[in-house]
Amino acid sequence: MATNYETLYQTERHALGQPTKAFVSFFESLPASSLTVVDVGCGQGRDSLFIARLGHQVTSIDISPTGIKQLLEDAGAEGLSITGIVADLSEYQFIASYDIAVVDRTLHMLAPELRLNLLARVMKVISAEGYILIADEPRNLPAMLELFTQDAGWQVMKHQQGFLFVRKATYTESACIPNNA
Repeated sequence: MATNYETLYQTERHALGQPTKAFVSFFESLPASSLTVVDVGCGQGRDSLFIARLGHQVTSIDISPTGIKQLLEDAGAEGLSITGIVADLSEYQFIASYDIAVVDRTLHMLAPELRLNLLARVMKVISAEGYILIADEPRNLPAMLELFTQDAGWQVMKHQQGFLFVRKATYTESACIPNNA
């Protein structure tokens, strides 16, 4: 049975716990701050809050009004730069460009066609040399990986244990795409 996240968030603040460790490691290794990041399916913002604390500007999108409300309350209390948007991701049209997209265990909640459609829309708004970081059910990753490998403009950085991290390659990098499976 699917989780009703709106109800869960109304009954339990920070219901999903700490930020995803693989994302924490990635962001802590970045030499730059003040990057633009979109958290696709952010829930109550466990990843968004962590990322904003590092000095990045975060746009957080989720279908749950309660999750976004709680995220913005937490961000406001800490003076963090987070924009919250309540939206259905299966229909949402991105209007900005981002250095990094984080998609933490969201895509599996969509039907396969909608999941790949959303991912294709996210790919279009990532800046040159930007990243898409995905955590999802391992059985869904092959179709996502195929979407990236069909486009020579993406370099696979990590593909293991439910994670797929890709980087938008520059023209010269796209000739050789490694796969760290």
